Amino acid sequence: MSDVNLRYSDEELEEFRVIIENKMDKARKELEFYQEQIRTESDDNKFHGLEDGSYTQERENLNQLASRQIKFMQHLEKALMRIENKTYGICRETGKLISKARLKAVPHATLSIEAKLAENKNN
Repeated sequence: MSDVNLRYSDEELEEFRVIIENKMDKARKELEFYQEQIRTESDDNKFHGLEDGSYTQERENLNQLASRQIKFMQHLEKALMRIENKTYGICRETGKLISKARLKAVPHATLSIEAKLAENKNN
């Protein structure tokens, strides 16, 4: 089998899909939590006045966490699309399979460890 035809089996892709969907569920819950905290902070501040700068800092922190969570969820959605297209787990730089251990740790990875290290070295 040549490197061009290398891909994970349908069974392996299904395994990864389950991992990603579980992470997506957890990410949704975390995002809902952050959004609720932002609403609560906003409601609480109406009664305490604007003199407290900690409110602004806390709200900014919550907004950053929510923003990161949304970005993470977008990466997971793209990973699910790659599973559907049967291109999941193929390094976008080398065209080789990304190790299962890496994909289980970072299921939205698009680079193998080698490609990621090379990218970091060049930055």
